[in-house]
Formats: sequence, structure tokens, C-alpha cells
Amino acid sequence: MVRIRLATESDRRALSELIPASARSLSRGYYSDAQTESAIQHVFGTDSALIADGTYFLAEEEEKDEGRLRLVGCGGWSRRRTLYGGDQMKAAEQEDPLLDPSTEPARIRAFFVHPDCARRGIGTQILQACLDAARAAGFRRVTLASTLPGVPFYRALGFEEKERLEIPLPDGVRLPIIRMERGCES
Repeated sequence: MVRIRLATESDRRALSELIPASARSLSRGYYSDAQTESAIQHVFGTDSALIADGTYFLAEEEEKDEGRLRLVGCGGWSRRRTLYGGDQMKAAEQEDPLLDPSTEPARIRAFFVHPDCARRGIGTQILQACLDAARAAGFRRVTLASTLPGVPFYRALGFEEKERLEIPLPDGVRLPIIRMERGCES
């Protein structure tokens, strides 16, 4: 059984293992190895603001025969302007202003599922927790920047494509993503 809970600072190590494993496995066929590795280095990672704001969720599952919990997924929402990227993308002095829930959509951020657990509804459970929390905070819409492997998942959950983008990364690699949006209703 999967349990959803808020992330804490003590979860960073487990997140730093889950995120690259998820990206490397689930990006095959969508991105080149160079794009995936560059994204892991420059984009994909934990965003401290999500943890500090209490808007980053983890999915844990009890390991068979072990009796301990293992991290099988993560994802969050944000009331801040940043659309994507972990701490490695931010300048130390960079401000990340709050959004106005009456006129701006909340951000859905940093979804990763362990490759052994993909397509088992874990991402859907995390997304539902995010939508419920964003709606409770007064947001009526959510937006996100989906990686190409995430597009079918988000589309199946009611997100509509709004814009195709290419993120230029510091090493010259370009990463195609798609900005998507939907309402906060269940």
C-alpha cells in the first residue's frame, strides 16, 4: 500500500537517488542520453522551497519482507512563480515571488516515480494531493512544464497543452518540454 506524506529536509538523500533513477529510465525513447544527463545535472532535482513551503509530497511503500518504507514517487505544487527546476537552477539571491491565486495558476512541480513503480497510479495519487492542497489555498487552475515522457500522464488527467518550449541548458543541450494547464477540480 502506498502512503502519501509531505517531504522534509531529511528526505533529501532518498530524493537525490530517486530523481536520477526515474529520469534515466522513464526518459528512454523520449530524450537522448545526453539530454537526460544534462537535465539531471542542470534541471531535475530537489527544490528546497517546495519542502520549506510544505508543498512537496512523497509516496512511500512498505518493502516486502523488510518492513521498512521506501520512496517510490514524489511531486509537488507551488504558490511561487518558478515553473520548473531544482535548487541547481536558482541563483542564491534569486527571489521567487508568490502567485495571486485569484488570477494565476499554481505550479505543479518535480514529479518523479521510481521506474519499478511506474504506471501503478502513484503519480495520480500525488497529483490528487497537490490539486486538493492548491484548491484549498484558493487556486482555481494549475500549470506545469512537462517533460516529454510525462505528457501522456498529464493529458490523461485532464491537462491541455498550452505551449511547446525548449530549455537551453548551460552545456549547450536543449531540452524540449510542454507547458500544460487544467482546473484544480478533482
